[in-house]
Amino acid sequence: MSEFRVNSITNQDGSAGPQVCGVSTFSGKSGVQIPSGSSDFRRQDGGGRGRAVFAGGSQHPQAPLWNNVIDMVEIATIGNAVDFGDMDQGRYYNRAVSSSTRGVIAGGTGDITGSSAMTSNMQFVTISSSGGSNDFGEMDFARNGLVPASNNTRGLLAGGYVTPANVRDTKILFITIPTTGSSNEFGSLSEAQDQGAGINSPTRGIFAGSTNPSKENLITFVTISTLGNAEDFGNLTAAKGAMPGASSSTRGLIFGGNDGSNFVNNIDLITIPTLGNATDFGDLLAIIAESAAASSETRGLCAGGETPTSGGWTNVIQFVTISTAGNATDFGDLVQARGNDFAGFSDAHGGLTQ
Repeated sequence: MSEFRVNSITNQDGSAGPQVCGVSTFSGKSGVQIPSGSSDFRRQDGGGRGRAVFAGGSQHPQAPLWNNVIDMVEIATIGNAVDFGDMDQGRYYNRAVSSSTRGVIAGGTGDITGSSAMTSNMQFVTISSSGGSNDFGEMDFARNGLVPASNNTRGLLAGGYVTPANVRDTKILFITIPTTGSSNEFGSLSEAQDQGAGINSPTRGIFAGSTNPSKENLITFVTISTLGNAEDFGNLTAAKGAMPGASSSTRGLIFGGNDGSNFVNNIDLITIPTLGNATDFGDLLAIIAESAAASSETRGLCAGGETPTSGGWTNVIQFVTISTAGNATDFGDLVQARGNDFAGFSDAHGGLTQ
């Protein structure tokens, strides 16, 4: 192989050299490594990519019971959340799916009239900007407590509590995130799951645990790009529900929850490409249920939630490094203390190829 050697590269008049935008690395053997992949997945400041957004929730015992607040943090930093904008209406027991550019907030309790009715509506936000939500479309029925999973194209909304039938459901719905429109049927869960943890990889959607009709330790999965019914993945370390999930492309975390008798502070770990039972990862800062979660490829964030004390809604955001086991560390605070399974999502989670 011939060598090509250049002493310098300049513009036409020799006054300046080339500019390499994005995050670059240097190796003594191989030279400059040019950034690869979509620019959606790069930040020019070198700080690592990833914005986490948290939407809705209950601020009980304050009034109103539900709120429309959306706030955000940069996952690679540490600090308090800042205001992002507002949803069209206050909601709690709402969940979300997201791509590298868009978050879709689905269902929940609370509607634009101020009632406590459940909704079938879905709203979306553009994650890179701040501002209010916009209408995305409708699900088949009004639902709350959905278990979400997504990759960069498709969002899955599994189970939940459904009206007007007033039952816990086994149906899995899907939406195409870059477009707007109504949901379509994907398949079925092996049994009803609601208020469980949703976990993403580019290929798999995983649904862990359930609050009703009883606390469950089941973990099921589907292949996101296909249609079909969920299959058995394994079991949680204990039966529990009312908790969120976060993930890198290979590891999934389940934060806290309610085991039917007590709130818990443990973090469960699964390895997404393989089937098997969850193992212990570490502990949260406190015993918490009904929180929200978001992640990048390196960090998992758990935000807000309810503590065992009366009216004990918290504004604390905590984080872990997904690649290593260990206890959570303080990240900062939400704009408002809140809980009741509100939506958490990001533009850099494990379901997005980076």
